[in-house]
Amino acid sequence: MNTLKFEVDSYNENLRLDVYLSENIKDKSRSYIQNLIKSGKVIVDGSIKKGSYKLKLSDQVEVEIPENEKLNVEPENIPIDIIYEDRDVIVVNKAQGMVVHPAPGNYSGTLVNALLYHCTDLSGINGILRPGIVHRIDKDTSGILVVAKNDMAHKKLAEQLKEHSMNRIYNALVEGIIKEDTGTIDKPLGRHPNQRIKMAVVKDGRRAVTHYRVLQRYKSNTLIECKLETGRTHQIRVHMAYIGHPIVGDPVYGYTKQKFKLQGQMLHAKKLGFIHPSTGKYMEFDSELPEYFKKIIEIINNM
Repeated sequence: MNTLKFEVDSYNENLRLDVYLSENIKDKSRSYIQNLIKSGKVIVDGSIKKGSYKLKLSDQVEVEIPENEKLNVEPENIPIDIIYEDRDVIVVNKAQGMVVHPAPGNYSGTLVNALLYHCTDLSGINGILRPGIVHRIDKDTSGILVVAKNDMAHKKLAEQLKEHSMNRIYNALVEGIIKEDTGTIDKPLGRHPNQRIKMAVVKDGRRAVTHYRVLQRYKSNTLIECKLETGRTHQIRVHMAYIGHPIVGDPVYGYTKQKFKLQGQMLHAKKLGFIHPSTGKYMEFDSELPEYFKKIIEIINNM
C-alpha cells in the first residue's frame, strides 16, 4: 500500500476533491480516483469525504493507493488480428462481436482473455479486469485500438486521449442521404434521462464533438468518415442518430425496422494515430473494411 499526502494551498481552495486529486496524481484516471474516494481510501483531515467535497485552505489529504492486483482473468487461445507489436504497445484490429474486456457476468471470450494468452506483460493500471486497456470500442463495433504493455506506455497513451491528440477515424454507414459534404456535431452527451442504459444529447452532459465527411451516397444511405475530437461513450452512434441519420444496424439508436440482418451497427474504427510512448514518433495504422461491412456496401450498390 502506497500513501500519498497533500496539503491544500490557496490556489486549490474550493476545488472539488476528485478534481484536485486528478490534477495531482497524474498516473491515475479520474474514474480510478473516484473509486478510491468511494471505497474510503481518501481521508481529509481525518474523515472520509465525497468526491464533490470542496477543499478548504490547509486541508490535509491522505490517499491510499493499493498495490496493483495480480491478473487473474484466464488467458484464452482466441485468434486476434495483431497489426503491430513492440515492447510497449500492441495494435489490434478487433472483430465485430468481441467484447474488449471482462465485466461482471462476462469473464471469458474477450479481447483481454485473448491478449493474456498472447502475452503476459500488460499494463496493470486498470486492475485485473482491464489490463492494458487504454481505450475501448463497443462489442459490435469493429476496428483498431491500441493496448499498453506496461504502465509507462499506458500513462502516456492515456494522456494523449485526455488531450484529444490521438487521431481516431471511423467509417460508418448511416440511414438517409446526408446533403452536406462535411459537418461537425458539437453536442454534450450524458445518460438518457429516462433510459439509463442509453446515452443521449443532454444539456448538462460532457462536451462531445464529432466531425464527419461524406465518402459515398447511395439510394437511401450514406457512407461517411467520422473523426473523433472527444471520445464519449457511444458518441458517433448518438450524434448521428441526433441529426436524423442513425447508423445502419444499430440496435439501440437505429431504426426499429432494419433492412438487413446484421449483428450490430455498421461502424468500423478504421484508422488510429498516436505518439509512440517510448520513441516519441507519430505512428498511424489503417485497416480495411471488414467483410460484413463490404457485403452490405455491395448489396446497397446493387439496389
